[in-house]
Amino acid sequence: MMAVTHTASVMGIDGFVVRVEVDITQGLPAFITVGLAEGAVRESRVRVSSAIRNAGYTLPLCKIVANLAPADVRKEGSGFDLPLAVAILGALGHIGQGRFASHALAGELSLDGDLRAVAGTFPMALACRRSGFEGLIVPEGNAAEAALVEGLDVRWARTLHEVAEFMNGTGDLPLPHKIKTASPAPEREDLRDVAGQHAARRAVEIAAAGAHSFLLIGPPGAGKSMLARRLPSILPPLSPEESLETTKIWSVAGRLDPEAPLLTRPPFRAPHHTITSVALAGGGAIPRPGEISLAHNGVLFLDEFPEFTSRVLEILRQPLEEGRILVVRSAQTYSFPSRFLLAAAMNPCPCGFRGHPARACTCTSIQIRRYHGRLSGPLLDRVDLHVEVPPVEISALEKGRGEASAAVAERVLEARCRARRRLKGLGEEKGACYATTNAMLTPSQLRRLPPPEEEARRILARAARAYSLTARTYHRLLKVAWTIADLEANPRVLARHVSEALHYRIGERERVAVH
Repeated sequence: MMAVTHTASVMGIDGFVVRVEVDITQGLPAFITVGLAEGAVRESRVRVSSAIRNAGYTLPLCKIVANLAPADVRKEGSGFDLPLAVAILGALGHIGQGRFASHALAGELSLDGDLRAVAGTFPMALACRRSGFEGLIVPEGNAAEAALVEGLDVRWARTLHEVAEFMNGTGDLPLPHKIKTASPAPEREDLRDVAGQHAARRAVEIAAAGAHSFLLIGPPGAGKSMLARRLPSILPPLSPEESLETTKIWSVAGRLDPEAPLLTRPPFRAPHHTITSVALAGGGAIPRPGEISLAHNGVLFLDEFPEFTSRVLEILRQPLEEGRILVVRSAQTYSFPSRFLLAAAMNPCPCGFRGHPARACTCTSIQIRRYHGRLSGPLLDRVDLHVEVPPVEISALEKGRGEASAAVAERVLEARCRARRRLKGLGEEKGACYATTNAMLTPSQLRRLPPPEEEARRILARAARAYSLTARTYHRLLKVAWTIADLEANPRVLARHVSEALHYRIGERERVAVH
């Protein structure tokens, strides 16, 4: 006898529906799974067989063949346990098949028949709704996440027996509990803790307002990490579209809070410099999002920037330019969104005291050149703001706290709203995403904006000739200038805006040169 259930799986960060076909015939006892099933799916026969018996059902000695369609797409994960078990019970006649066509199922089974949560439920639920299913049955730990998808009747269960009774119509499954649909605002570190460093604070505010990448350069103890870690406290909340996209990525990675699964604040990721290229970019036998994708619509903070391996650092080039990263496998190419604000920090030299007013640098010129040589020109060209962070004066510490994050966040939000209103009329280009911040502007979109004033254009032209600016640097300078204009509520880029933007790029060239 044959039975068919449905579930969903994940490819990259998108879900797709899988048809689970089970045929039970007489013959030598066997449990065969076909349809490009990966390790965890092939192992499900052991979990499913034990779960069925321990749930109180009889599993006779027979030949069980399970097919996962479409058969030419890889299936992986333990979420196939529940639909396989229900299909087997349906084929054996223990469950009526009346609800098989209307409700999809997903969940891992323990040997005693209990249900366990799985990763990627949110994109799975989106795929089920898109395919026209009435409902989705998931473990209790995935209920809040799946319930974020409107228009889908989400039910949760604790055991296989509860699911069987629901499918038979002899029992009911509860709806998700009343949940928080927004992540609680954590106790964030505040910019008021940063004393002095007015120039660096200004640069961080510009970076937040335009989503520009920045690099802080200064001696140990100057406050570089303190500034970068307080960046989330001045960023605006995620828009509804950004929130759902970020939540989808975190769902696939299995990082969502079961009680409050919807991410409403920009994520902040700060991996250690020993991270591998796969952990940063994503990948594995079945590719999963890496740190740069988990930082999508948020902040990726890389402290001790030159200490990361060159292989890891060069990975950043594509996502900084395109806002995504491609992970290529022989049978499939996976695209992970990776539009993040890069915040990096480094010392001016290996010992950290080059240019310090009171401490002598012990590094040789060769050591300094080698240290800065770890950061390639093409990578630095993609960093919008190069900011010098000098040592903090004791007098500044004694003066007390600086400006609070709430006041800065208000200015940042107003600047972003001005940018959104201006960019809304640019529309969406073929092959380019809709720009919501100045940093996302393409060169063609940038040319459609009002031109800078005459003096600002002359400054840009002189700088381009004097410093041999690349086209990328020129466009990034103009984007930063637009952000500075937005912070001043100015509808046009003026000479002072261009001059300030130039300060963050030209000064770095002089600092890293070793004479």
